[in-house]
Amino acid sequence: MISKSVIKKLTHILGEKNILTKKEDLFLYSHDATYQEFMPDVVVFPKDAREISKILRLANEELFPVIPRGAGSGMSGGALAVRGGLVMAMSRLNRILLIDEDNLIAKVEPGVITAHLQSEVEKLGLFYPPDPASLDVSTIGGNVAECAGGPRALKYGVTRDYVLGLTVVLPTGEILDIGVETAKGVVGYDLARLIVGSEGTLAIVTGITLRLIPKPEVKKTMLVIFPDMLYAAQCVSRIIKEKIVPATIEFMDSLSVECVRDQLPLELPEGELTILLIEVDGNSVQIDKDIRKIENICRQMGITGLRLARDKKEAEDLWKARRNLSPSLQKIKPHKINQDVVVPRSRLAEFVTTLSDIGQRYNLSIPSFGHAGDGNIHINIMLNRDNNDEVERADQALKEIMKLVVDLKGTISGEHGVGISKKPYIGMEISATGLELMSRIKKAFDPNGILNPGKIF
Repeated sequence: MISKSVIKKLTHILGEKNILTKKEDLFLYSHDATYQEFMPDVVVFPKDAREISKILRLANEELFPVIPRGAGSGMSGGALAVRGGLVMAMSRLNRILLIDEDNLIAKVEPGVITAHLQSEVEKLGLFYPPDPASLDVSTIGGNVAECAGGPRALKYGVTRDYVLGLTVVLPTGEILDIGVETAKGVVGYDLARLIVGSEGTLAIVTGITLRLIPKPEVKKTMLVIFPDMLYAAQCVSRIIKEKIVPATIEFMDSLSVECVRDQLPLELPEGELTILLIEVDGNSVQIDKDIRKIENICRQMGITGLRLARDKKEAEDLWKARRNLSPSLQKIKPHKINQDVVVPRSRLAEFVTTLSDIGQRYNLSIPSFGHAGDGNIHINIMLNRDNNDEVERADQALKEIMKLVVDLKGTISGEHGVGISKKPYIGMEISATGLELMSRIKKAFDPNGILNPGKIF
């Protein structure tokens, strides 16, 4: 519990209007997209690195937890105050500081909304590719903390591939610039890359230098219907073997398709089916060649339907169902355990088939969808949390799913992070020696354990 004397010191640093202590105000910062709830003692809104430094120095003196928070759209509980303490909302640090067309970089503060940055750079013919599903609300700082990806990761990579440098405040209060503003740089350890994906446990990011690329000239979108996941997965492998790298290859399994059937702008055949949503981008000549090749490959794989968008509006119509899929799953059950995992692309069909078997054995619906091109699957164990037996079966099923992922040489998280939701399973993937080394790194950065405690380890 943070004392009244500490609150007074915080008020002196921030001013009264930038600190929340009333229960009804704190509640808004007690949960994230996992829908778990942990009430903080206080919420603060710093304006710059100097204020953050003062807060962290105070936290080390008084030994209270500090939890950095972006938009609260995370799926692993990373922004939750699991041990109480101070939630540091980064919403005031929301400026795009620079878009440099000569050097193809942008400098931003962590509170910048991802879609806003994309929109601004695209006005200049530039491109920032990482596109998490929450891009209209998620912040660049949150994307850095979780190393966010998205559908375009197949071709363009994830957030870490675009972070050149960072300004951070260490848990002990020092302000530090790390990384570079150049295309190359190998001086010392790559601390910037270590911070990306560290889920707010090693430092608080206050400035980000991002690499930009030229905006693709055109893009085309197609939706393809397959009789089952095996054919769809084989098709994905064939496309990649033909040296075609689409910007995205998204899939929806049969359970997922049923939830959005009425939102798709075409008539679907009845019964089991799997959908691939494929988008290619680049110069117009190459795109036309790639689209023809992909269409030929798909038709050779026994598809039951194909729709090529003729314009931007039709492409948006095809994407609409995919974007609305997560909330549409409530047609099955009111609640869900939402996890993302990654398996080798060649094992995708095996994973989805076994996932269905697990669902049947535990009498649970487990729809899956995600990024088929890079094997990143979003699994959703549907349940009613008021049914204790169902919750217990769901927990057992999740353990089995995580073990399956590791057995298939996959990873238990591709873009959501570990946070608290995957903390029980991290030992399945990382050895005791690896975890001990990570703990020593955490201790070196944060000797008093004040920054986002209770996460990952």
